[in-house]
Amino acid sequence: MPSHRILIVDDEPTNTSLLEALLTRWGYEQVRSVNDPREAVAAYREFKPDLLMLDLHMPFVDGFEVMHQLEEVDDGVRVPIIVLTADASRETKRRALASGGQDFVTKPFDADEVKLRIANLLRTRRLEVAAEENRRLLEERVAERTAQLEEARLETVVRLAIASEYHDDAVGDHIFRVSRTTARIAKELGMDDETVALLREASTLHDVGKIGVPDSILLKPGPLDDDEWDVMRSHTNVGAQILGDSTARVLTLAAEIARSHHERWDGNGYPDGLRGEEIPISGRIVAIADVFDALTQSRPYKEAWDTQRAVEEIENSAGTHFDPRIVDAFLRLDHESLVGPVDESERFAEPGKHVTA
Repeated sequence: MPSHRILIVDDEPTNTSLLEALLTRWGYEQVRSVNDPREAVAAYREFKPDLLMLDLHMPFVDGFEVMHQLEEVDDGVRVPIIVLTADASRETKRRALASGGQDFVTKPFDADEVKLRIANLLRTRRLEVAAEENRRLLEERVAERTAQLEEARLETVVRLAIASEYHDDAVGDHIFRVSRTTARIAKELGMDDETVALLREASTLHDVGKIGVPDSILLKPGPLDDDEWDVMRSHTNVGAQILGDSTARVLTLAAEIARSHHERWDGNGYPDGLRGEEIPISGRIVAIADVFDALTQSRPYKEAWDTQRAVEEIENSAGTHFDPRIVDAFLRLDHESLVGPVDESERFAEPGKHVTA
C-alpha cells in the first residue's frame, strides 16, 4: 500500500486536504494534489500515479477535458480514474464512464465508501500491471526464441549453399562474393534494408541445383558438348525444384533466383527464354553478380580476367544479356572491393543485421 501513488485533481483545496488526510490515515504515503486543473496533465506525467481522483466540474479545464488529454499520455496499462462529483445524474455518470472514468465518489465524501473504492481499483490495477508485465516477458522470450530459430535457419541456408558449391569451389567463396555484389547492387538501386538483406541471403542459393550436375561436367577443363550443356543448364530447374513449395520468404526468393538468374534481357537465356522485365528483378541482379564473379575468378576452363576487363564486359552486355538500369547501378560500385577476400561477416550474415553497401 505505501508504494501506491495517488494523484488528486480538484479545484477546491478543502476537498484535496480532506482526501489527503484520509489517505494518510489509511497508510498511503505517496499522495499528491493539484488544485489548478491546467496543471493536471503535467503532474500526471511527472508523478506517474497508480490512481487518479478527478473532479469533474472545475474552472478553465473540466474533468472531461483532462481525461481527454490523458488519452495521449497513458502508455501501457490505463491508470484507473475515480470521478469526484456532486452531480450524480445518470447523464453525468454515462459521459464520465465514456470518457475514461472507472468509478465514482459522490460529494460530500463518505470515508468508508472512498476507502473501499480506492482499494478495489488499486487491486485491479495491480492485477493489470502484473498481466502486462507477464505479457511483456512472454514477448521477450518469444523474440529471443525467434532470433535463435532465425539464426539456425540462416546457418542452414548458408551451409546448404556451401554444399552446392563445395565440389566446384572448395572454400565456398563464390556464393559469398555473389551475395556481396547482389546486396550492393540492390542497395545502389534504392531497395530498402530488409529487401537487400533478403536478397543477400537468398542469392547464396542461386546455384544449389548444381548438386544434380556430375563432377565430370562441372570440373571439365575443356568446352562442354551439347549434351553436357543440357545437363549443366538443368541446374536452374533442379534448384527451383529443391527450393520450391516453401512458405519461407528467403527460400521462395531463392527458388525464383535459382530458376531465373541465367535468363537474358534479350530473351536468349534459359530455362524459360524470358525477356526484359518478364525476368524477376532478383534474377536480373544476381545474373550480373554471378557473371562478374565468374569472369574475375579462375575456373578449370579459363583464367581469371582482370577487374576492368570484366567490368567492361558487363557494360557492353547492357541491353543484350543484362538489364541496362541494373548495369548502371553496378557500374557505380567499387569493383575492386567486389573481388577482394570474403571476411567472416560476409560469409555468415548475422540475422537482423542489414547489409551496407
